[in-house]
Amino acid sequence: MDYKNLVISENETISDALEKLNLIRDVSRLILFVSKDNGEIIGSLTDGDIRRSLAKDKDLFKKVGEICFRGFVYKYKTEGFIELRSIREQNIIILPILNNDKTLNKIIDLDKIKSVVPVECMIMAGGRGKRLSPLTDSIPKPMLTLGEKPIIEYNIDRLIAFGIKKIYISVKYLGKQIEDYFGDGSSKGIEIEYIWEERALGTAGALSLVDKFESNQVLLMNSDLFTNVNIEEMYLKLIAENADMVVASTEYKIDVPYAVFESSDYRVNAFKEKPTYIYHSNAGVYLFNKDLISKIPKNKYYDITDLMDEIVSTGGKLLHNPIRGYWIDIGKPIDYKNAQEFVKHINK
Repeated sequence: MDYKNLVISENETISDALEKLNLIRDVSRLILFVSKDNGEIIGSLTDGDIRRSLAKDKDLFKKVGEICFRGFVYKYKTEGFIELRSIREQNIIILPILNNDKTLNKIIDLDKIKSVVPVECMIMAGGRGKRLSPLTDSIPKPMLTLGEKPIIEYNIDRLIAFGIKKIYISVKYLGKQIEDYFGDGSSKGIEIEYIWEERALGTAGALSLVDKFESNQVLLMNSDLFTNVNIEEMYLKLIAENADMVVASTEYKIDVPYAVFESSDYRVNAFKEKPTYIYHSNAGVYLFNKDLISKIPKNKYYDITDLMDEIVSTGGKLLHNPIRGYWIDIGKPIDYKNAQEFVKHINK
């Protein structure tokens, strides 16, 4: 999006503003930002502001600097976390991000962006997907479709919804199809870099092939997940708890169809009739401090669970964060079938 199209000079007229508003596309609310000659933003202008002015003065040639709202809400450009919850509570949909000189840097459309989390992400997409054969004999598993788009695209779009702009995709098996489909990411307004594995490197080994992550925290996720995991929640927990890693978790229930005894020396002290046990299991999404990557051997097989073991064994802080929505790990044909049906009934 060219944000310059959303800027109008304070000396232009209501008539000029109406023409500009009529050209706006792909923004959830019709709005312009009014600037001085030097580009400094001094107010916002909506169709509501224009209607009120016309109802009062009936003057299409009134300058927009006279009718704009100067108490507009904005944030300054930052490489850090941008808190949007309080902005939403004010029923604001379009949030301008200003440079230090108050010129417009970009806008955040809160109907499309859930949060702005300052992390880079790697998506693991190099696996063979043998359990989904023959579907994966000619198509990499992440490119199998759910509804109208590939599984991996749901994950990329979710990352975008949390303000993540730089994504690495580790590829191996039929990875060229993934690269051809997404390209450099510019069609989605992001940057995608492909990390090619010459040999299988496990679920974390490809992290060692990235020259330098710019963010202080890194997100790692499997490509074959279908989930509405809350990345902001994970990030805030990592920071607030001063943790080394936060792992998204999903509930796993075990229903025992018999009475279970609580006993000592074969003497039954109590029993539970057909109990249900709930465990929190690894959901394949990991957020951790960048310095942990130095523990991963260069270009060698290494699983993320090895890194988790390292954290625990050295007295580090490993947390889990439950996914409060949906989560499907598409590893088997039945999982893929369930996801294909489920996607028809959700607001993604």
